[in-house]
Amino acid sequence: MAQQFGAFTASELYCPKCKRAQPVREKLLLVLPDGELYEYLCVGCASSLGQRKVSGPTVTRPVPSAPSRGRRSSATRGPNHASPPPRRLLLK
Repeated sequence: MAQQFGAFTASELYCPKCKRAQPVREKLLLVLPDGELYEYLCVGCASSLGQRKVSGPTVTRPVPSAPSRGRRSSATRGPNHASPPPRRLLLK
């Protein structure tokens, strides 16, 4: 018999504090060599309702590249840093 379902993710779980089934938010806890560990949090009261481990190779997320070392704009320098005066060309 062929496998019909892959992995399940919970959309609602019973919350003992709220005393009813509540939507859940999935939060990444750990990245392990053999997978990733997630925690389910109640949307209503933020209590932990369970965990899920995803086995297999970890998904590598792209790392943002470092900013170039060229001139920085005034927005990245901060409000207290004055911009240099404009250059003037001398014509003879």
